[in-house]
Amino acid sequence: MPQLISPYAGELVDLLVPREQLLQKTAFANTLPSIQVSPRIVCDLELLAVGAFSPLRGFMNEADFRSVLDTMRLADGTLFPMPITLPVEPNPDLQPGMQVALRDSRNNLLAIQQIEEMVEWDLESTAAAVFGKFDARHPIIAEMHRWGRCHISGRLEVLQLPPHLDFAELRRTPTQTRAELESYGHPNVVAFQTRNPLHRVHEALTKRAAAAVDGVLLLHPVVGMTQPGDVDHYTRVRVYKTLIDNYYQADRSLLSLLPLAMRMGGPREAVWHAIIRRNYGANHFIVGRDHAGPGSDSSGQPFYGPYDAQDLVVRHADEIGVKAVPFTEMVYLEDEDRYEESAKLPPDARTRRISGTQVREDYLGAGVPLPAWFSRPEVAEILAQSYPPRHRRGVCLWFTGLSGSGKSTTAEHILNLLLEAGRNVTLLDGDVVRTHLSKGLGFSKADRDTNIRRIGYVASEIVRHGGLVICAAISPYRATRQDVRNLVGAGFMEIHMATPLEYVEAHDVKGLYAKARRGEIKGFTGIDDPYEPPLNPEFTLTAEGTTAADNARLVIDRLIELGYILPC
Repeated sequence: MPQLISPYAGELVDLLVPREQLLQKTAFANTLPSIQVSPRIVCDLELLAVGAFSPLRGFMNEADFRSVLDTMRLADGTLFPMPITLPVEPNPDLQPGMQVALRDSRNNLLAIQQIEEMVEWDLESTAAAVFGKFDARHPIIAEMHRWGRCHISGRLEVLQLPPHLDFAELRRTPTQTRAELESYGHPNVVAFQTRNPLHRVHEALTKRAAAAVDGVLLLHPVVGMTQPGDVDHYTRVRVYKTLIDNYYQADRSLLSLLPLAMRMGGPREAVWHAIIRRNYGANHFIVGRDHAGPGSDSSGQPFYGPYDAQDLVVRHADEIGVKAVPFTEMVYLEDEDRYEESAKLPPDARTRRISGTQVREDYLGAGVPLPAWFSRPEVAEILAQSYPPRHRRGVCLWFTGLSGSGKSTTAEHILNLLLEAGRNVTLLDGDVVRTHLSKGLGFSKADRDTNIRRIGYVASEIVRHGGLVICAAISPYRATRQDVRNLVGAGFMEIHMATPLEYVEAHDVKGLYAKARRGEIKGFTGIDDPYEPPLNPEFTLTAEGTTAADNARLVIDRLIELGYILPC
């Protein structure tokens, strides 16, 4: 391996078109064909433009992409573990040699992309290389199913950064962040990556890390795309601002926001985060337990080991120019009113701890105040405002199963029981949605996926506003259902109507299965089109040997147990 001088601490890449050329370039861009890019690409584009991904000078070409998958390095040998690509659908109107305008979902003109290469990529091998396995339970793998199957690359000219109307004073480029940090007058900077609210354990950890190197703390929360179900960034930033203003040294700490689209890539992502923080001026980086982990896979096992990310960052620390600051689990010492690493304590130490799951379920979900030893009172109040008790939160009950398996009938029973219990409920039945929301769609795989994602989008908005929604649609493809789970977030509950094919055929009053067997209906789920059953649904029910009323009662009892319905 060649000896490399760190490319992350030098001059930052700047892809923004000079101001004197902006009007001319914008006029030219408006004559080009346009590609509307996803929110993830918008985040990547912004960080490419300002140099956060230095030394990258645009979306990766084929040589860099393949090299990153195989070796975590660009084709020239520079360490860079995460592929940054621009996927588009194959299109005869897009050809090498062309230029296209890149626009966001609101049609804002962002950049001009020269197409020098246009190469197809493979979903399964790419996902396996980046995430260690191909498993649709991973939120990004589920999302990748709807990425375009070609990568385009070439010279990139950014006309404007994506517009942000929130927390403008905290949004600094790497150049601005470096200048601010240098003004503090300390050579060492410790960066802290967070996508969660800060509690007192994080406060203790970050202060200790900065003190250990006699440096400045860069509190650098991600406000782009994080794990589905995470606390929204507005709530998180309110927490960070409160803590920085009241509990950290003003001359030793800086809060700045990072519009990063996370990949939940565990060890690879941790190295990537370290590189990004080096570009922002840090030379130390706190790597926590299961850093950037996506949780459990389809078999219920963690995707990564708890300290895999720490180990990989340590291995590459010298090359990046960032020293890893690893921390194991920290617990509260009751007798001393402080936090300490559990590995440093005697077995008989009196400790207390609250997991993230307990925060969500036993405290916020139940309407119980967080204890003062765990969270600052201002933080507890902000979280209580944003996350009311579970019986006032949104929920999505997503029925999936073969045609005739009992989805709609069971959903109707649940609807009435929920209305009786005082919850506001919306029912999105697959057949009704086809008449209104998805009128005109056929039954190809692409159209079926579009139909399910439309239902999922409506459901996510209902849940976001505290409503309860029941969705009853065949939704045959596992990855698409996982995509909807990611869209809805923490309130998603999958209900698999696992009624056997033999049973639904025998009780098919509409005769649809018989027609499909005779070839009169093509692409019928369960006959000549696959149904992919859920691997870990929240509920598994069947119409065989029971009634829809009994099935509905099972679901309602569980919702009461979880606190989504108050017992009568």
